[in-house]
Formats: sequence, C-alpha cells, structure tokens
Amino acid sequence: MAMPMELELKHVELRAGDQFKVQGRIMDAAERFQIDLGCDEDDLALHFNPRFNDDTDGTVLMCNSKIAGCWGDEKREIHNPLQRSSTFKIVLKLMGDMFEVEMPDGQEIMFPNREGLDVITYIRIKGDLKLTSFKIY
Repeated sequence: MAMPMELELKHVELRAGDQFKVQGRIMDAAERFQIDLGCDEDDLALHFNPRFNDDTDGTVLMCNSKIAGCWGDEKREIHNPLQRSSTFKIVLKLMGDMFEVEMPDGQEIMFPNREGLDVITYIRIKGDLKLTSFKIY
C-alpha cells in the first residue's frame, strides 16, 4: 500500500461561519484517515476519523477532541457512507459551539466544540487517501 499522505496547515484562521471542504479518493486498502481542526497537534477541537477496519465496529466514523494532549470521549457513528476505492467530498462547518460534518450522502454529523475555540489556526489531513482539493470559504 502507498505511504499515507499528510498535509499540515498552520497559522490559518477559521472562524464561526467558515467552511472547510475536502475532496479526494480513499485508497483501495485504506484502514483510516483523519481531518483535524484545532490549535496544534495536541489541542484539537475536532478529530474526524473515518475507519474502515475498526476492531469494535468495523466501518465507522469517529469524532473526538484532544485537549493538552489528552483525548476526550469518542463519538462513534456506525453509518459510514465512505468506502474504500471511492472518491469523496466532505464539508466541515464551524458553527461556534458545534462542528457540522457534511458527508457525501447528505448525512450531517454534529460534534460539540468542547474547547470553545473561537478561531481554528491548525488543520491536518492525514491517512490512507489521495487528496485532490481543499478549500476554505
């Protein structure tokens, strides 16, 4: 399998009302990928992590936060419309006290902004995917 990709953006400014669109292709033998929004790798307001071979739930969407290097309680969504060997478009929306993740099939996943971050300054996309585009608007 190809080496997992990683894109890290620092010193960005996403605020309530902003959206972050990610498009790409999931690798044929993908295990997982992640999209992280926060201040840095140890302070993540949103860790969005689709998994394709999870030990507990098989194919699952997982959301979490990380504060001062410590993970919070996972939110697991068993309905995962993402599939290996397929293209996808995901839109992450900052809504102040919540994040909304819009999936390709129209499903919306809500996750609380546990840290209460007003500004997202760090973005990371990492894992078993080929990134074709991303856009902040």
